[in-house]
Amino acid sequence: MPATDANSSILCVRDIMTPRVHTLQLDDSVRSAARLFERERFHHVVVLERGRVFGVVSDRDILKVISPFCGDPILGRAQDEGPLKKRLHQIMTRKPTIIRPERSVAEAAEMMLTHRVSCLPVVDADETLVGILTARDLLAQLATPAQGEPPPSL
Repeated sequence: MPATDANSSILCVRDIMTPRVHTLQLDDSVRSAARLFERERFHHVVVLERGRVFGVVSDRDILKVISPFCGDPILGRAQDEGPLKKRLHQIMTRKPTIIRPERSVAEAAEMMLTHRVSCLPVVDADETLVGILTARDLLAQLATPAQGEPPPSL
């Protein structure tokens, strides 16, 4: 069972966040992010500037800017490659909603719903990135029974 806040039985963000976060820089290309998403099979990358969270790019952000024919040897055209040369700062969500690791999972879910986002970069008191909490992390927590509980019926 995941650890909880020392003062209560409330599940905290640090208990279910993904500590290994993929990051890129402001001037990295859309192509580099697309390749990273394809290779690593995840949906969000945190954009850093001087070690601080500056933005977030999702796989959906990339799908919005690239042509569906990009990379297709038959239907692809030269101009389809142009958007892959854009820089992440051109397509990212700036000033993303962040959360601290000691906040409750319920607060995180509420923040995600309120701000209509599917991930929250997790930063410590020094604003250093320590993890990422995604909608998938929340769903995995709901789907995993607590110790002593029966598994959910499907």
